Amino acid sequence: MPTHLVVMGVAGTGKTTVAERLAGILGLPMAEGDDFHPGSNRDKMSAGIPLVDDDRWPWLRALRDWMSARAGEGSSTVVACSALRVAYRDVLREADGDVFFVHLVLPAAESLDRLEARPGHFMKGGMLDSQLATLEPLGAGEAGLEVVNTGDPDDVVADAVARLRALLPDLG
Repeated sequence: MPTHLVVMGVAGTGKTTVAERLAGILGLPMAEGDDFHPGSNRDKMSAGIPLVDDDRWPWLRALRDWMSARAGEGSSTVVACSALRVAYRDVLREADGDVFFVHLVLPAAESLDRLEARPGHFMKGGMLDSQLATLEPLGAGEAGLEVVNTGDPDDVVADAVARLRALLPDLG
């Protein structure tokens, strides 16, 4: 059964970096959730306007469908996606295969510093507060783990891989 690792968290926690490295180590295809946003969503975020649920549903369904398509090919995946609320994660859990969340956490000030250091990205530092207010951490019934993403990225990823392999021994 394919397993989809969804690297989740608020903006600036390092989702893309960690997801890319996990995908490389595990030999899995990776999707950057931001690439699935329609232009209208990118325009809103670039203007500092937080997305509402009606903006997110089509985006989440597109990610879910990509995961299901890879599962149809017999492949597990790694996806970088904020997945801030349980309802959003529920959509992703509809994908064929198992879905496991890797929640990256970081002090808000460090996330803000990272956002402000990213030139040209549509997600601006002023949007962090709305994401923090929206965030619903993984609940007891949700398959996943929390990873504190401070320090050297290689060390963070190595720790995440070791923990994932202990929990999901059939994974890559």
